[in-house]
Amino acid sequence: MTSVELKPPIYGILAEFDNSDDLVEACKQARAAGYRKMDAYSPIPVEDLDEVLHLHDNRVALFTLLGGLFGCFGGFGLMSWCSAIAYPLNIGGRPLISVPMLIPITFETTILCAGLTAAISMIVLNGLPQPYHPVFNVPRFAAASSNKFFLCIESEDPKFHRHDTARFLESLNPDEVAEVAH
Repeated sequence: MTSVELKPPIYGILAEFDNSDDLVEACKQARAAGYRKMDAYSPIPVEDLDEVLHLHDNRVALFTLLGGLFGCFGGFGLMSWCSAIAYPLNIGGRPLISVPMLIPITFETTILCAGLTAAISMIVLNGLPQPYHPVFNVPRFAAASSNKFFLCIESEDPKFHRHDTARFLESLNPDEVAEVAH
């Protein structure tokens, strides 16, 4: 009877690079190899990284637009209801719903609701707050905030195989490749 050693599940495999150009090139090669579920970590903004990783998410913009429209119609509707139904005042024969009078409140509620929706949707869609992330388990990852660049291919990727992915990342000439434990 033979015993099979089972390794615990991992979050992914992390490769460390010295500069942003190597990181971008590694992301391009990983994308070309068929990996889709990956993330890059950098101490500085890297211009081409979002293009390579296909991080185009317009949901925050859509939610902001919807929040602004809600604020616009909500503010205008509330003020119209107040001035025409709840507390109508006929002063000097002016109309009960005077559009110029309602513009400042409508504008303010539009900006308020759009801004709050943008902030809240950005926080929620980014998965924040997240005080813990599995990549923190790799000791060398502390350099991600100072001078190193990292690419992590996550185990949820359909193409992910522990040994094949590690070999692929090693072929990209990183400084180090490490498994990321959960």
